[in-house]
Amino acid sequence: MRMTTTSAKLLKLALPLIETHGFTREALSLSVLSLPSPTPLAHPLPDASVTALFGPGDDARRTLVHAWLDDARCRMKEDSDSEAVLKVGDVLKARLRSNEPVLKYLPEAFALLATSSPLLPADPIPIIKHAAQVSNQACWIAHSDARESSWYTRRASISAIYLAAELHQLTSPRTASAFLDSLLENAEHAEKALDETTLFTSYVWKSWRGIVKSSGVLL
Repeated sequence: MRMTTTSAKLLKLALPLIETHGFTREALSLSVLSLPSPTPLAHPLPDASVTALFGPGDDARRTLVHAWLDDARCRMKEDSDSEAVLKVGDVLKARLRSNEPVLKYLPEAFALLATSSPLLPADPIPIIKHAAQVSNQACWIAHSDARESSWYTRRASISAIYLAAELHQLTSPRTASAFLDSLLENAEHAEKALDETTLFTSYVWKSWRGIVKSSGVLL
């Protein structure tokens, strides 16, 4: 849906509320209480207003998920910019760190992206697109002057690697960084990026489905 100035402003204010309220319509409703003076309101947005601004039912929640993903991706460089020379792994680790405050809500968030209707089968494309966007941003930050075709091939592999690391983070947050390093090192030696990506992405999607299904989101 097309964002108005008001909805875009409230979406931004809703992002810090995700840590305590999850990717919910409630977080969107409460965002209005954070409006700066002289426009703050004393009561949360009524449900009808949430629908008008962000979409009906779970569409509003998907709008919030997309806004959070966009924000996390935009912050990748500043969150990893502690060293003069950044590697792709450094940037991807920074992106994984941004998941930590909302980690318990991520399975449901990704399930929302993958299911547009309870009557339709889950669609992995939004999740794969998310990983590709993270990979693209990470490679651009670490190799902003690279233009050769090998960079694009490597970017495809990194998409699958990041998705696997994010999956690992859900089940073992403390070892996610080391797991990411091990995948990057193996990919560096394999030099079979495109072939590996197809197999890797298939495996990762099956694992994602297992996690979100066990949480009761996918039936």
